[in-house]
Amino acid sequence: MQPPPAKWKGKCEFNFTACNKKLIGARYFTIGNGTPLDEDGHGTHTASTAAGNFVPGANFFGQANGTAVGIAPRAHLAIYKVCTEDCSESDTLAAMDIAIDDGVDVLSLSLGWPSGPFAFDGIALGAFSAIQKGIFVSCSAANSGPSYGTLSNEAPWILTVGASTIDRKLNATLVLADGEEIDGEAFFQPKDFPPTQFPLVYPGNSAGSCDPGSLKNINVRGKIVLCDIVGGTSPVDQARAVMVAGGAAIILINSEPAGLIISVMEPVPLPSTQISYDVGLKIKAYINATTTPTAKLLFRGTVIGDKHAPVVAAFSSRGPSIASRGILKPDIIGPGVNILAAWPSSIEGNKNTKFTFNMISGTSMSCPHLSGVAALLRSVHPGWSPAAIKSAIMTTADVVNLAHNLIEDQTLQPADVFATGAGHVNPSRANDPGLVYDIQPQDYIPYLCGLHYTDREVAIITQQKTYTRTLTNVAGGNSSYVVQIFPPEGVHVTVEPSKLDFMEQNQKTTYAVTFSLLSSAVNNLNFTQGYLVWTSAKYSVRSQIVAIILN
Repeated sequence: MQPPPAKWKGKCEFNFTACNKKLIGARYFTIGNGTPLDEDGHGTHTASTAAGNFVPGANFFGQANGTAVGIAPRAHLAIYKVCTEDCSESDTLAAMDIAIDDGVDVLSLSLGWPSGPFAFDGIALGAFSAIQKGIFVSCSAANSGPSYGTLSNEAPWILTVGASTIDRKLNATLVLADGEEIDGEAFFQPKDFPPTQFPLVYPGNSAGSCDPGSLKNINVRGKIVLCDIVGGTSPVDQARAVMVAGGAAIILINSEPAGLIISVMEPVPLPSTQISYDVGLKIKAYINATTTPTAKLLFRGTVIGDKHAPVVAAFSSRGPSIASRGILKPDIIGPGVNILAAWPSSIEGNKNTKFTFNMISGTSMSCPHLSGVAALLRSVHPGWSPAAIKSAIMTTADVVNLAHNLIEDQTLQPADVFATGAGHVNPSRANDPGLVYDIQPQDYIPYLCGLHYTDREVAIITQQKTYTRTLTNVAGGNSSYVVQIFPPEGVHVTVEPSKLDFMEQNQKTTYAVTFSLLSSAVNNLNFTQGYLVWTSAKYSVRSQIVAIILN
């Protein structure tokens, strides 16, 4: 295993990179949208998911208690800050360039933009440069599901990662007066909430979202209140509105697109449970059909062993790829619902604790799981290319859940291929796949041509362009020519083959010239010039080269 680059030591000099990069172990790679000076926690959470060290006693409000550890806990982390108020493409691409120069093994980006042509997608461009250097690139699929065609980061040289559930639930059960139990989930589970029947109320359609101030004329004092989760009002604000109005507890009802899967949104300042939309309709019907509806809340804590897992999360973006319909996307799914990982500060506001963890959901969470898997595979198989690693992950993926049924979507029906991609990651099987589909970066070029990309657009993606030329021997007899290259400033030029042999007059031979841009600011002009020359014992055959810099 190679040591981290010497340039990582000391103070950083790049205005878009985080200083004091955290070094943990034996491999190293980058995490998008992260920084030791983390403003919103996203970077800390994703970084620790990929490569966090072992932390015993990790939990979130007492739930999911145990030893937390990242997928590749002995990996080095180089964290590049690319997001402040937003995530600019220029900062992201610049950070990817520096990461490539730093010599990372894996690039992990839990960010992205809407679908677009690869030649104008900063992450796709940076990722192609990365794979040319043997660097694996893992990216989030986006959180715009369950609608089709909602993906980000679709380039075929990227591992595009969707999100699934794990087999852990944070059980908070609503028990109706007739004894029927309805399971939901909640982060905050008070131990002193009385397990007795409370009046149960739904404020009605006009106040069903429990917006602040909406309950002023509704009697909810001492009652369990049903509230619809809608855009524009956070569950915390809904719970505060219920608390101000005197409510005893809150039942949060998912929106219909979320289906039957509970992705708990926030720890709310009131006893609560979050339930599915369908179950919410059932409880509303019970309230409407009952003179004095009542219910009680039972907090049963962390429960392991959900046989439906892994289930594709409703928010996980679906294919088909808009930018590249010939490639199945997403590639893979991984854990992305209610994921416990590190946080830069205590969610409870406790400044005297070292146990700073949070539990959040998204393809931002599933992406670093796969990045960690890729780092482990690179460590065990250092000779594998990015394509080989991607192949091993995809061809060994699970297509059944813990109950040995087909993986399901948020409706608990079999998920289709545009939700799961190849299936759910199985790291152990990926380590010994038997066969891999291995391709080189240049092999993507014919596919781009098939998508009707122009020569210039292909050159933008590959940062190089290959031309072929054919020479005819008009001198007669046997002769051999060797190429000499005098490249334009800022341009790398290679010629294959570098020697041409002619056996007879009028014989034709073809060679290829590949141009790669090294720098776009080589002088004050918008072009540079050079030449190549084929020389033999008698002849010198010269061709001019002009590189025009397009702004």
